[in-house]
Amino acid sequence: MVTREYDQLAGAGGVKDVCRQLAETLVTHADCMVRVVLPRYGFMNTERLGCRLLPVTQTSGRIGARRYDHIFHVDMDYADEERREPVAVWQTERNGVTLFLVEADRYATKRDVYTYTEEDEGEVVWQQKGRGHYDFFAMNTLLQKAALDLMILLDEHPDIIHCHDGHSATLPAIMREAAGYRHYFRRTGAVVTIHNAGKGYHQEIGDLKFAQAITGLPERVVQGGILDDSFDPFMAAADYAVINTVSQQYALELQQTSEDARTGWLGHALLERGVTLAGITNGIDPGSFDPRFAEQLGIAARYDVFNGDFEGKRVCKADLLTAIAAHGSWEQVRQYGELINDVERPLCTFVGRLTLQKGVDIFIRALHEVLGQDPAVQVLFLGSGMREFEVDIERLATSGSFQRRVCFLKGYDPLLANKVYAAGDFFIIPSRYEPCGLTDYIAQLFGNIPIVHHVGGLVKVVHEETGFSYQHNTPTVLADALLEAVRVYQQRPHVLRSMQMTAVQRIMQLHTWQKVMVAYLELYQRAKKMAAGEF
Repeated sequence: MVTREYDQLAGAGGVKDVCRQLAETLVTHADCMVRVVLPRYGFMNTERLGCRLLPVTQTSGRIGARRYDHIFHVDMDYADEERREPVAVWQTERNGVTLFLVEADRYATKRDVYTYTEEDEGEVVWQQKGRGHYDFFAMNTLLQKAALDLMILLDEHPDIIHCHDGHSATLPAIMREAAGYRHYFRRTGAVVTIHNAGKGYHQEIGDLKFAQAITGLPERVVQGGILDDSFDPFMAAADYAVINTVSQQYALELQQTSEDARTGWLGHALLERGVTLAGITNGIDPGSFDPRFAEQLGIAARYDVFNGDFEGKRVCKADLLTAIAAHGSWEQVRQYGELINDVERPLCTFVGRLTLQKGVDIFIRALHEVLGQDPAVQVLFLGSGMREFEVDIERLATSGSFQRRVCFLKGYDPLLANKVYAAGDFFIIPSRYEPCGLTDYIAQLFGNIPIVHHVGGLVKVVHEETGFSYQHNTPTVLADALLEAVRVYQQRPHVLRSMQMTAVQRIMQLHTWQKVMVAYLELYQRAKKMAAGEF
C-alpha cells in the first residue's frame, strides 16, 4: 500500500482508518504479507514509533540538516532542471504490518499531513493555516517513486500495489511507462482506491510541463490524463489500474447521475475511457469502538449496545455534561458556550470537519428552527474547519437565545471524540456528498443514532431501523428529521433502543473488515489479470 495517511501514525480523515484496518485484516485473516509506504512527516517521532533506519544502501549523505548512513536518490526533475532528491527509509512493525516511512526534506518540514498550520503561518505569512502545501504534487511524486525504488532495492515483486487516493494514483502509470520500472513490475497489478472524488481532492496540477518532467511520464500519457485542463492522477490511472471507490452507492452516483458534477465529471470521463468503477463499501473494526472497553476508549463507564445494556451510556452522558459545565481542562480544544447539565435532555452531536461538503451550513441553519421549536434539545460540536462556520457556531454558543444549549469544542482530540460519541443521543451527518462515511459506523457502535442525508455511502443507514435519513438536503428537511427523532426519544424510547441494537448487529453481520476484505481480494485478482493482459 502507498498512502499519505495511516492510523496511529499520521492522518487527516477516513483514509487513515481504511489503510490500517484493511492492512491488518489482510494480514490476520487472509495470510497476506502487507507493507505500507508513507512519508515521515515532521510531527512524527521515529524513536517513539519504534523505527529503525533501513540499510537499503551503503551510501551516506545529508537530508536537510542531518546526515544519514543509508540513502538513495530519486529522480525529481523540474521542467528546466534535472534533479534528484535524497531519501532514507525507516521501518517499524504494527500488528503484523510492515511500515516504511520515507525520510525526505519535503516531509520533515511539514507539521500537518496536507495543510499549513497556525505555526507555519506565524513563520511565513503566505503559508496560511488550512491552505494546502505548495509542493503537494512533488510530495506525492516523491512518495510514489521512492516506494517503487524501495521495492527494487529490497528485491521484492509484490502481487499488488494498492494506491490510496489521488496522492498515489499516478504510480500505476509511472510503473508501466518508465523504463526503469516497467520490466521489473511487469507482473505486479495495481489498484487505485478513490476515497473522495470531490473537487480539490484529485491532486491535479495545471502545469503540464512540470507534471511531465517530475513524473517522467511520456507526453502522450500526460495528455491522456487531462481533466478540465489539468493533469489528473485518477485519469492517468485509467489504463493501468483497477479503480474502485469506497461505497457501491458512491460509485453509482459518480458514473450514472448528475452528482458527478461535484467531481468535475471525473466518473463520466472514466466511463468514456471504458473504466467502470467498482464500489466496495468501507468496513469498520468494531473492536476499536467497543464501549465495553471503557478504559481503553477513555469513556466514563462501560456499556454493551449489542446486548441492550445502556446503563453506562447514561453515566458517560452525565460525565461529559459535568465536564462541559466546569469548562473541562481540554488539552487540544477550546470551549465556547455551555450546556444544561441534565441527562434527560436529548443531546445532538457533530464530530468532524466544518466544511461545505459536510453540510455544516445546512446544519447551522436547521438548528435555529430546531432549538426554537423544542426547548429541550441541546447540541454539541467537536471539530474545526472553515473560519466562517467556526464563527457562526461560536456565536450560536455564546450569544443570543440559545446560550447554554449549544456548546462548541473547537479543535480535535480522539479521546474526547470518544466521549462525545458515547454521550450523544443523535449524531448529525448532513453531508452534501459522502463517499462512504465512517462516523455513522462509529456513532452506531457507541449507541449514538445517526441522522443522515440519504446520499453516497450514508445510504447504509436504514431509516427507522438503524438510524434516521432524509432525502432533500435543506435546513427545513433536516430540522424536520431531527425533530422527528427527538419525538421518538421523548415518546417511544423503546423504539430507539431497538434501533441502537439493530445498528450494531447490522455492522457485525455486514460491515466488518473481515467481510469487506473478500471484495478487495477479488479486486486484487482482477488487477493481477490486468497486469498479465487477461483483463
